[in-house]
Amino acid sequence: MGRAFEYRKATKLKRWGNMARVFTKLGKQITIAVREGGDDPSGNPRLRMLMQQAKKENMPKENVERAIKKAFSKDEGNYKEINYEGYGPHGVAIFVEAATDNNMRTYSNVRSYFSKFGGSLGSTGSLEFLFDHKCVYSIVPKEGVSLEDLELELIDYGVEELENDENGNIIFYGDFASNAEIQKYLEDNGYDINSAEFERVPNNYKEVTPEEREAIQKLIDRIEEDEDVQNVYTNMQPEA
Repeated sequence: MGRAFEYRKATKLKRWGNMARVFTKLGKQITIAVREGGDDPSGNPRLRMLMQQAKKENMPKENVERAIKKAFSKDEGNYKEINYEGYGPHGVAIFVEAATDNNMRTYSNVRSYFSKFGGSLGSTGSLEFLFDHKCVYSIVPKEGVSLEDLELELIDYGVEELENDENGNIIFYGDFASNAEIQKYLEDNGYDINSAEFERVPNNYKEVTPEEREAIQKLIDRIEEDEDVQNVYTNMQPEA
């Protein structure tokens, strides 16, 4: 198992464990996708993928329709995606992705969390080099196509790791910049896509003691409780 999968195993279930938060996050992402690329899924790859993911997550159809309508409503907040970067206790890097209609509010909240729990918020872009930005796909295996064959087909798109999960689906990571091309390849070749997401995987991990982990986790938990926060990434070594 590679570095990316080690990180995903340790963080995935926690970030998406609460269904209400899943729907809120997906709703904001759908609204942003429609504003950026229109409400026609056939011409908006990001929206098409988010709608597929919403279906897989059993997100009610009316929630999806409401999120799309928000993109055209002058009375609704104008969500923007923004990142916040800083160091938590014991020098652990923390990367926060948010979707907010009030940057000053979100910035003030995130800064207060860092300060309260012994960290410090840095400038945008200051820690981006510590993480690889990846797209991660879960797809249904195709009869007659092995993992090795699929890897050979996708290697030109920056795909570097493929493996089967506990349900027999294929999970793989690729370059963030190649996401649209990867999605097109899978759709053109008849693959059933379970989900497609973006993740930031640390280049290296920082070892921490159990006591240090507990202090760092308190900060991460508080940040994740903020309704504007979409994802939180850290280079803290995953628990064994």
